[in-house]
Amino acid sequence: MFNKPANTSEWQALDKAHHIHPFTDPKYFDSRGVRVMTTADGCYIWDSDGNKILDAMAGLWCVNIGYGNKDVVQAAARQLETLPYYNTFFQSSTPTQIELAARLTELTPGDLNHFFFANSGSEANDTVIRLARHYWTVRGKPKKTTFIGRHKGYHGSTLAAVSLGGMKDMHALGHTLLPGFAHIMEPHCYAHGNGLEPEAFGLQAAQKLEEKILELGPETVAAFIGEPIQGAGGVIDPPATYWGEIQRICEKYDVLLVADEVICGFGRLGHWFGSEYYGIRPDIVSMAKGLSSGYLPISAVAVSDEVFAAIQEGGPLAHGYTYSGHPVACAVAIANIDVIERQSLVDRVRENTAPYFRQCLGELADQHPMVGELRGAGLIAALQLVRDKSARENFTAEDNAANICRDICLDNNLIMRAVEQSMVICPPLIITRTEIDELVEKAWTGLNDTAARFGLL
Repeated sequence: MFNKPANTSEWQALDKAHHIHPFTDPKYFDSRGVRVMTTADGCYIWDSDGNKILDAMAGLWCVNIGYGNKDVVQAAARQLETLPYYNTFFQSSTPTQIELAARLTELTPGDLNHFFFANSGSEANDTVIRLARHYWTVRGKPKKTTFIGRHKGYHGSTLAAVSLGGMKDMHALGHTLLPGFAHIMEPHCYAHGNGLEPEAFGLQAAQKLEEKILELGPETVAAFIGEPIQGAGGVIDPPATYWGEIQRICEKYDVLLVADEVICGFGRLGHWFGSEYYGIRPDIVSMAKGLSSGYLPISAVAVSDEVFAAIQEGGPLAHGYTYSGHPVACAVAIANIDVIERQSLVDRVRENTAPYFRQCLGELADQHPMVGELRGAGLIAALQLVRDKSARENFTAEDNAANICRDICLDNNLIMRAVEQSMVICPPLIITRTEIDELVEKAWTGLNDTAARFGLL
């Protein structure tokens, strides 16, 4: 019989013995025990030792409405009692799945009026690949199969989603880069601008798409995919000129434009979707995370009326998942949207908390000697860590500065994420100005202690 652990050390021992952690070197746990998270409320997490930790990453970019929302919990309980599961195969559906699709039609931009449900951003982007290729086959252009993404783009962890993304370390794991995927430079002016003004660099970066389409042959390119702001790649926000030029190029060469809204969707940038923030008119959108604020796994793919017309012409859609449109997950997503609307979180981010968040982080970035750049928009940001601010001398991977800073911050009860040599911040949308003050104060402390380790203070 299993004996439930009684304390932190017992949890840590069991975890080390049996649990494989994603995106973690197993040797990490040779010197440091796992942090066992036990309860949460609002913007805070408590661990098994009773430490109250400000979660400045909203879980994994996802807990938009914060932890412990009872309306969402009760919606899940009611649905579990009524209909805990049924599938959407065999010409069947459920009330919550139907209602959620209708609600999303009201929120998504343009003519994105049709939705396919899955369980994660990875599954959603796998679905995007299949639907886009199916679209071109039905339209009589079966050679249009190649997807173009961006370096440091992240679209998930399944085999196809990894290939769609531009994370070299993920491609290297098991040699998992599939054929039919190409990548262009990410629009990071600080790293690649070489002295250009952001507007000029934005056009230059976007024109890499045209060059790649011509290299591959327009008759072979199905779609371009990009996150409005690249999240897991280090919060890379493009210059204002970038997305308009991308849109023009896609339309010129008859290439579908796919917006990966898994992180930016549901209020993160002060709009329901990041596409609205940047004026993108996507043909297909993938979404997850903020769709349920992480309370249950669910994702969706939105397609335009034109794409759906092709799907209708194409016969049976040989694609789906056991839990597509799970009735409980859909009930949670509906309740989550209700909370966002009732608390006016999208407007609150745009008009109140995001401007204050960026002001406070801007002051930190200007004043701290180890911060070379502040990136992002809305309630998502990255602080680029540098050895020498004036010379733009970055830390190296061997320095491990960001991971050191991450661990120091966690020891001081603040969760930020290390991405290469940047600290990434993505708090719940419910964060208050007082909590932003706490976040920035703790970030200052973490940065100071990190700088001291490298003799920079």
